Amino acid sequence: MGKFMYQGVRTVHTLGPTGTNLEAASRWWRDSKQLDAEVRLHSTLEVGVENMAMDGSAVLVACIVYPELHTLVFKNVMRLEIAECFVFPTHHMVLASRDGAMPSTLASHPAPHSLAPTELERVFVNSNAQAAIDCAKGLVDGCITTLVAANANGLKVLKDYGSLPMGFSIHVPRSSV
Repeated sequence: MGKFMYQGVRTVHTLGPTGTNLEAASRWWRDSKQLDAEVRLHSTLEVGVENMAMDGSAVLVACIVYPELHTLVFKNVMRLEIAECFVFPTHHMVLASRDGAMPSTLASHPAPHSLAPTELERVFVNSNAQAAIDCAKGLVDGCITTLVAANANGLKVLKDYGSLPMGFSIHVPRSSV
């Protein structure tokens, strides 16, 4: 599906805050379609859907490993449909802490939490970027996050798991397809 299908799109909704893999994928997708569209970041994809115009001027970019993506799809089956999917590399995923010591508690989005050693106590947050913010604030000792978010929050990387090819989906209002 080419850029002409999306020519009316002015807003791309996705998960924030800044530094998420979804933000990077959304910006890449927007640029690859040559769209003059704002990328709007939300605390969850569910909030993104609620803020989406249903007139064809907006899309939602989701990640195939987003927790409860199936619920998001089926809960909105009368309003949204998946228009396309693409593969885009994630930022490097890392285990990080404020001081470089192995943490006892860590913040993580539910999707990548199994990257961390099993003995670490987990606090689940809405995004990889939020995990880094919460670690930097001292709410937890460490986090599973993106290298971008770790660097932006002054964290020390303990382990770099690298980048991986990830699937992303484009959700559009049913009336615009």
